[in-house]
Amino acid sequence: MSIKVRIPTPLQKLSNGKAEVECSAKNITELLDALEKDYPGMKERLSEGGKVRRFINIYVNEEDIRFVNKEETALEDGDSISIVPAIAGGCGLS
Repeated sequence: MSIKVRIPTPLQKLSNGKAEVECSAKNITELLDALEKDYPGMKERLSEGGKVRRFINIYVNEEDIRFVNKEETALEDGDSISIVPAIAGGCGLS
């Protein structure tokens, strides 16, 4: 099973500069384990205590896993995963 995972720029140092990688997994939990196996340090930046960190958004085929089945969201051959760090901050405009 081949799943494409888009790696955000801040994490590409862990993926050897690759913006996209492929792996096999049945759900998001397995995906995080697979990424950690191939790219050590990835899992701790994306999850904590078995849950995706609150400032990390993961999309399966453009659908937010928070509105599907979270870490147990099923994956299938050919799926496309996007990892998107949340952006916060800025200044107020008057």
